[in-house]
This record gives sequence, C-alpha cells and structure tokens, in this order.
Amino acid sequence: MKNQKNKVILTGFAGKDPEITNFETGNKVAKVSVAVNESYKKDGAVVEKVNWFTLAFWNEKVELVENIVTKGTKFSIEGKLSTSTFESKGEKRTSVEINVFGLEVLPKTEEPSESPEPAESAEAVSTKRKKTKAA
Repeated sequence: MKNQKNKVILTGFAGKDPEITNFETGNKVAKVSVAVNESYKKDGAVVEKVNWFTLAFWNEKVELVENIVTKGTKFSIEGKLSTSTFESKGEKRTSVEINVFGLEVLPKTEEPSESPEPAESAEAVSTKRKKTKAA
C-alpha cells in the first residue's frame, strides 16, 4: 500500500463567490463550487456535460481565495479528495469535497490571436503581497 495517492487536478470556473466560515477554534474555510466542462461523442453527436465539485480552502488559503476568486473566475487546482458522512432526514449520506493545496488563476479567454500574460500561481500572488507589506 505504499504507492497509493490521493491527488486531484481540476480546471474550471467558479460557480459563485466563495462562502467563508469562521470556527470558534480560529480555523477558517472557504468553499467554492467549480464547474468543469467536458465533451464527448455519442452516436456521432457531441455531448456537452458539466461536472460540479465542491472545493475547500483552509486557513491561510482563505484570504487568498477571498481576494482573487469570484463567480466566473477560471482557475486550476490541486488537492485531495475528502469524504464525510452525515444524516439528513433519517438517511445516512456521504459528501465528497476537494481540500485544495494549490491554486492557479487562469485567463478567462484564450484566443489564438491573443497572447495572454502567464497566470500567476497562488504562491506568487501571496509572496508579492507579503513583500509589499514588508516594504
């Protein structure tokens, strides 16, 4: 079992602004729904499908997400799957979300005639902010 991995990489669009929750312990979480589009052929026709995922950004990543992610923002994430069980209306349910540890905001449109500037990673944005505050 040494070589097992729990790693998710997604690129999509934020479905709404982040929802921030502050806990009494001092921890914080920002939850964002992300839409990931895919297409495939079925019986010769192209089928478009949208998959929705819930992302969780914890503690130090919350401020970053609050400042750069809004509804419609295109981004790529790296994270890991996390499941939890709960009871709703007497039925046991399971919830799956992705705990994010890496974020990169991407340009919304990538026209072949345009050459968009490279997207900054979350760490690069965070580092710039720290350097600015220190100056």
